[in-house]
Amino acid sequence: MRYRIVFAAAALILFGGLDLFCEPASKIQADRILIEKKAHRMTVYAGGKELKHYKVAIGRGGMGKKMREGDKLTPEGLYRIDKRNPQSSYHLSLHLSYPNADDIAAAARAGENPGGDIMIHGALNGFGWLGRLHTLFDWTLGCVAVTDKEIEELWTLVPDGIEVEIRP
Repeated sequence: MRYRIVFAAAALILFGGLDLFCEPASKIQADRILIEKKAHRMTVYAGGKELKHYKVAIGRGGMGKKMREGDKLTPEGLYRIDKRNPQSSYHLSLHLSYPNADDIAAAARAGENPGGDIMIHGALNGFGWLGRLHTLFDWTLGCVAVTDKEIEELWTLVPDGIEVEIRP
């Protein structure tokens, strides 16, 4: 009898019946995102610890820093998630606070418009079936793209206001 109780308790713990050792995924909230353009990697952190990383596609304009509207480059700097769009043309999207004050000043010095509408998003609607294939090349107009499944995960993991750092 004692072995049956121990076995039942172990089975409940191992198969999710009793979640004694882990915080439920729905309660974990990220507090920082780091995007490394050259590595095509986005890492999500909570409390200084890495939660997850994703392979990303970035702007098809190359590896430079976004300077003006239409250059197809992904910006570099510190931003925040400032809103979300559940009706996005790219499955779901998390909008970045680009341009920041530095971006506006740099564009003004160059006599350019810095642009806007930079987001973390999924695949173009109707192309979610591509899965990770869409991260094999840079195709966005300056945004950061993940798979549809990954943007759904980020949608629940990432609160509005979170810091997003984009590095070269």
